[in-house]
Amino acid sequence: MISKVISMVERMKDDDRLALEALFRSEPIADDGFSARVVRSIRRRILLRRLALPLALVVGLLIAFKPALQLLSALFGLVSVLPADLIQFPADALPQLSTLIVGGAVIAMVLFFIPALED
Repeated sequence: MISKVISMVERMKDDDRLALEALFRSEPIADDGFSARVVRSIRRRILLRRLALPLALVVGLLIAFKPALQLLSALFGLVSVLPADLIQFPADALPQLSTLIVGGAVIAMVLFFIPALED
């Protein structure tokens, strides 16, 4: 069925269509490798953009690791000073806490991936 349709279209070509096909069949313009250099440059920029965020994340984590540990140890030291009534976690707050954590994670992921959708 498809071959009959294609052969029928081939028979129905007019002069303008044949001239246009002849133009597309012509030899490409010699550019001495300019197109290849442009494509290579664009691919290099895309690669740098894809690597920049993870690399910045790793460097930032390496820089912030020691201060974050010091902050956590200070916070744990404060928890030991607090009265026992403030430390006890109410059991009925657990479902709300999980909803807040999941909702916050979803919002953070959406905000993180919005710039990726613009490219």
